Amino acid sequence: MSIRVVYFREKDGSAPVLDWLGSLPKTALYKCYDRIERLRELGHQLRRPEADYLRDGIYELRVRFQTVNYRVLYFFHGREAAILAHAITKEDEIPTKEIALAVERKRRYELNPAKHTMEE
Repeated sequence: MSIRVVYFREKDGSAPVLDWLGSLPKTALYKCYDRIERLRELGHQLRRPEADYLRDGIYELRVRFQTVNYRVLYFFHGREAAILAHAITKEDEIPTKEIALAVERKRRYELNPAKHTMEE
C-alpha cells in the first residue's frame, strides 16, 4: 500500500516545503525525508508518533532532532496522494495561523490540483 507524495506549488512555481527542507541542517533533512518516505509507504495508515491529525483535513509529519521539533503539514487528495503543504520548526504547539495557511493551500489545491502540484 503506497501513496503518491507531491509538493504544493504556489502560483510563482515555488514549493514552500521544498524550500524549507533546503534550509535544514543535513541530519534534520535526512530525518524529514525518512518520515516523508514513511508517509509514501503507509499513506492513511501512518500514525503517532510519526504523524498526527491536526484539524480541517490537515495532518502533520512529526520529526524531532536534538531539541528541535520539525513539522511538515500535509493533506490527502482522495486515496491516491498526500500533498505536502507547509512546514515549520516549532517549540510547543503549532500556531493556529500556520495550520490556517495549510488549510488555505488545501482549498486552493482542491480547486486546481494540476496548477498546484509539484513532483520531486
